[in-house]
Amino acid sequence: MPATDSATSRASRRVLVVDDNEDAAESLAALLRIFGHEVGVAFDGEQALALAPDLKPDLVLLDLGMPRMDGHEVARRMRAAPWGAGIRIVALSGFGDGIDRARSLDAGCNDHLVKPVSPTELEAVLATA
Repeated sequence: MPATDSATSRASRRVLVVDDNEDAAESLAALLRIFGHEVGVAFDGEQALALAPDLKPDLVLLDLGMPRMDGHEVARRMRAAPWGAGIRIVALSGFGDGIDRARSLDAGCNDHLVKPVSPTELEAVLATA
């Protein structure tokens, strides 16, 4: 799938994809790379917290339903870190009712998207990062 004109005209972003489903994480990362972005991938919350300070992402796409440390806790820890205040964090979840969205915002996420995320939704999020 070639990058669209709108994708190639935007500035490249540093994006951290966090998802315990390795296939989902790698697929999303591949799409982001096609769009011209620098991408880091983490398969759990601890790995994300270790990778983020070096990557200095503009955007974190964060799965909420991970074992050991869920995405809400990862978002809270990112926000508490000196490097995490200005990052745009977008929750990714299979659930998207009002309660789910409110929990994400309370944890420090800027937005909440329901999986699967379409390329159009992804481009809209990247445009705001």
